[in-house]
Amino acid sequence: MAIQMNIAITALLLLFTLIPIVECTDIDVVANFGAVADGQTDLSLPLMNAWKEACASPEPVNIVIPEGTYLLSEATLNGPCQAPISLQLQGTLMAPEDPTVFKEPTWVSISYVDSLTMFGGGVFDGQGATAWGQNDCSKNKNCVKLPINIRFHNVKNSLIQDITTRDSKQFHVNVLGCSNITFQSFTVSAPEESLNTDGIHIGRSDGVYILDSKIETGDDCVSLGDGSNNVKVQGVTCGPGHGISIGSLGKYKNEEPISGVFVTQCTLANTMNGVRIKTWPASQPGSATDIHFEDITMDNVGNPILVDQEYCPWNQCDLSVPSRVQLSKLSFKNIRGTSKTQIAVKLICSSGLPCDEVELADIDLTYNGPEGPAISQCSNVHPALSGVQNPAACSSQPTGEAAP
Repeated sequence: MAIQMNIAITALLLLFTLIPIVECTDIDVVANFGAVADGQTDLSLPLMNAWKEACASPEPVNIVIPEGTYLLSEATLNGPCQAPISLQLQGTLMAPEDPTVFKEPTWVSISYVDSLTMFGGGVFDGQGATAWGQNDCSKNKNCVKLPINIRFHNVKNSLIQDITTRDSKQFHVNVLGCSNITFQSFTVSAPEESLNTDGIHIGRSDGVYILDSKIETGDDCVSLGDGSNNVKVQGVTCGPGHGISIGSLGKYKNEEPISGVFVTQCTLANTMNGVRIKTWPASQPGSATDIHFEDITMDNVGNPILVDQEYCPWNQCDLSVPSRVQLSKLSFKNIRGTSKTQIAVKLICSSGLPCDEVELADIDLTYNGPEGPAISQCSNVHPALSGVQNPAACSSQPTGEAAP
């Protein structure tokens, strides 16, 4: 699988590199549609008019948002479009600070577009600081959903490059129902205390590539929900944040399988978790397979390697019933660095569906806390081992379990 994914990503990059630049018409939201970069005049109508004109054109069109600061109340940019379309964001877009002005939990949405390119070095600023204290969705099922900075829905064959999303009120980016979409040199910026501000969340999409990007946030840097297939995360720097996560899985009915995830050449620093897979106990049935973490550097990371099939935040579940999500074909290779928790490797699999075909290779994680050296815990899994194993694999039993 690793070889297949590397071939796929190389082919994708060659595609973006070798396709000749298509001549397109530039339309400028300021010069052509009367936008004003004063941080007070709403850009929504000029941007919408520019999008409608570009989307209806039989020839490729590039929408330019020049340097400057623009207030953007909201934007709904829908296709399908007649030809490839690009958005050259050079300025900074500012969302309204007050979350109550949003009728839907979305600030900018882009839907049903083929061959979108977004570039230009610009910023989507969600101005979320006033909203983070209102985010109680992890504990309150009837919470008010806060707006996500950018939603990509049914977008395909597209490239998002050299763009920053900052201080979203909720997730920064949500990728749903997309195929062959790449984020390259992408930046997510939010403080550690920003609640539920996942960097890039992926669900029910096939062929998502996150490359050479920097993510600093208050939740998962990258999170994968059900139906995420053929995902590559490469060269990403994560931290602060909660790490790179698959799940949580199994909470809802009819979740789709996850398959073909490759996380490689990433650095995690000062994160709550490292690389993890999480499923709910007493769950709905599901599966996640062919998942690989390789060449990862950990710098003062909590729970650097974590499989948690007893994920139960706020005691919202029944731990006495095992998870029914089957995990298989998992590998953790060449993962090194420092842990800020004594348990550096923790593989807690389901007693009802033990993890299958798990591999640990060349693991070198150290801990210098008062409890002693790093330890590794395993439950309902018998991983294949090779190379360095520091800490010794499965050397400590989880609390309450007898040694095999």
